[in-house]
Amino acid sequence: MSEPRINDRIRVAEVRLVGPNGEQVGIVRVEDALRLAQDADLDLVEVAPDARPPVVKIMDYGKFKYEADMKAREARRNQTNTVLKEIRFRLKIDPHDYATKKGHVERFLKGGDKVKVMIMFRGREQSRPEMGVRLLQRLADDVTELGFIESMPKQDGRNMIMVLGPTKKKAD
Repeated sequence: MSEPRINDRIRVAEVRLVGPNGEQVGIVRVEDALRLAQDADLDLVEVAPDARPPVVKIMDYGKFKYEADMKAREARRNQTNTVLKEIRFRLKIDPHDYATKKGHVERFLKGGDKVKVMIMFRGREQSRPEMGVRLLQRLADDVTELGFIESMPKQDGRNMIMVLGPTKKKAD
């Protein structure tokens, strides 16, 4: 965002003036507005340059800029960036291996991340996609309290993919 014009940089004949407490003063000449701002020991800041006439406000520019920076910093801090984690399964999986991978999926979902679950088919396994859907559905049912199915299982060449999303957002 570009800096707003302040004080002598405002180069128009007339402006709509807003006082330091937010009250509407009306349309005045820019020289009169500058004099009022200087009398109050404040700055004249252009807040709406595209309006006709432009809207200016009498305020402390340093304080205005500081508060805008704090607002932007707070917005950046509250921004969450979700990460897509990936877990790969084979169609024939040992119960202990399944439990281990399910534990990884649960940990990712508790951390607030999305999980892309992929089943890799080999050879003749590709002719049995319903078994892959069954395995993915079983996993989704096992982690239902932590996450939900964001995209249903779908075949993608030799792989079947499903995306799980966390039920709650990432905890800081």
